[in-house]
Amino acid sequence: MATTFTVLAEPTRRRILDLLREQPRSVGELVAELGLTQPGTSKHLKVLREAGLVRVRRDAQRRWYELRAEPLAEIDTWLTPYRALWSDRLDRLEQHLDAMD
Repeated sequence: MATTFTVLAEPTRRRILDLLREQPRSVGELVAELGLTQPGTSKHLKVLREAGLVRVRRDAQRRWYELRAEPLAEIDTWLTPYRALWSDRLDRLEQHLDAMD
């Protein structure tokens, strides 16, 4: 799982995942959206693909990239116990704010 966190630590890769969450995209579309060069975009896509976060599908000369949600579900499972901490703190903040009224 450390590999997934390392991959997601890079803001451009998170942006790519956000774009792929909307729909599968070609490298050209991602280049246009990101404002990066094609080799730069391809480098990030390779890292995401090797981490299992995206899959590629060939259609003639084009390569379509799409999000793989399964590795993200693993992170979600890992975060579950921490949500209870956040929820408790938000509940206490809400109570404090209500008491201030």
